[in-house]
Amino acid sequence: MHKKNNIIFITGINTDIGKTYITGLIARYLKQQGYSVITQKIAQTGCIGESEDILKHRELMEITLTEEDKAGLTCPYIFEPPMSPHLASKLAGTEIDINKINAATDELAEKYDYVIVEGVGGLYVPLTEKTKVIDLIKEREYPVILVSSPALGSINHTLMSIELLKQNKIKLLGIAYNLHNATNGNITTDSRNIFATNLKQCNYHCNIVDIPSIPTATTPDIDFSTLLA
Repeated sequence: MHKKNNIIFITGINTDIGKTYITGLIARYLKQQGYSVITQKIAQTGCIGESEDILKHRELMEITLTEEDKAGLTCPYIFEPPMSPHLASKLAGTEIDINKINAATDELAEKYDYVIVEGVGGLYVPLTEKTKVIDLIKEREYPVILVSSPALGSINHTLMSIELLKQNKIKLLGIAYNLHNATNGNITTDSRNIFATNLKQCNYHCNIVDIPSIPTATTPDIDFSTLLA
């Protein structure tokens, strides 16, 4: 069980939902508020050498790679095959050690005001044959920000994710509502209303923050204060 309160876990309703982008934006927001902040990716698949997600975090934070990045603390496991971490590690002839991930997170938490931890895929993605992402979150008592969107299928995935968090008594700070590629205003508004209603029904008194579609040349500053209060 983790006792520090400066670690926030970013999970999503599925893969390619925008967790990496939003993790970097939240870190940048906290940095702009005067906090020392670092991000961590618990495991990265589909790349070689450096973590592509950590590189994106640093780009959004407008900083270079840190000493912790170079030491491997911010991404303890990197695998080349683009697949679930448990399978990628198995094919690499190893197994992900959850204790190694937790130790790296704790070391970062001792040095920084905030550690923003990005998960992999959704809550039920297996890290090992015995441990899913949600198991790590629950054991460590991490507060969660859930990344969702108005894309087709997101209502089902979002409501199931909220219910799963509730069943496991996990603190939900709110939803980052990723509007990238949102094309239908009626769907966007209706989905947001459904999410807000379901949050209340599950006794989650938290907010939904819209993440606007991003112009190619600029990255807007977003106020995450209602998720981090």
